[in-house]
Amino acid sequence: MKQGLHPETYRPVVFRDMSNDDTFITRSTINAKETIELDGVTYPLIKIEISNTSHPFYTGKQKLVDTAGRVDKFMSRYGSRKK
Repeated sequence: MKQGLHPETYRPVVFRDMSNDDTFITRSTINAKETIELDGVTYPLIKIEISNTSHPFYTGKQKLVDTAGRVDKFMSRYGSRKK
């Protein structure tokens, strides 16, 4: 293996799923602007939009998106305007 390819500064980081407020600690080199205190220890905090606890593939729950309703709503607001 090549030497010096991987970073040496791994540290514990908290990732928080913003859709369901689930948190987990793992090691990472990512830079964080915020911190959080868990169990009396302060960790860097990284906010993520989706994780395995909220992703439909892992949870088995599919979200139904009503795209036709959105298009109809848009057309009723802006569709009849002519310049």
